[in-house]
Amino acid sequence: MLRAEVEQGSAIGQEIESTLAAGDLVSDELIEDLLYEPFAAASRAGGFVLDGFPRTLHQAQRAYEFASEIGGTLDAVIHLDVPTEELLRRALARGQGRADDVESTIRHRIDVYERETRPLIDYYTGRDILLSVDATGSPDEVFQLIVDRVDARVAARRA
Repeated sequence: MLRAEVEQGSAIGQEIESTLAAGDLVSDELIEDLLYEPFAAASRAGGFVLDGFPRTLHQAQRAYEFASEIGGTLDAVIHLDVPTEELLRRALARGQGRADDVESTIRHRIDVYERETRPLIDYYTGRDILLSVDATGSPDEVFQLIVDRVDARVAARRA
């Protein structure tokens, strides 16, 4: 959604673009404004998968409050566990042509992750919905691990 907003070239898109290019997180308020209606619509349609949200404890708490307001819930949160140097290697390999995929920006994004996003691991562990997956394998292997973990979670809840 963020990149789509950037492609539209709106004032919000320009703000998002400069924030992402610097390796920073888009503000909690802007994220909430962008996601509120799609979140509600998807919930009414039977559910959804979020990728890259939430990224801060504040966003996670607001998502929980909002889900409670509309009668929804988070069933599982996938944590893709990858060593820092592997993240750096992957991002540099994909970054041809992307201004935000240079080493200094990637390292900054990793620092931001450690400071802003890593606390979500404890938050979701405490809510007993965190599923940690070793994401060092190939995309197909990681996808299968995710499917297996989610299927096991669903089966356990039905039992």
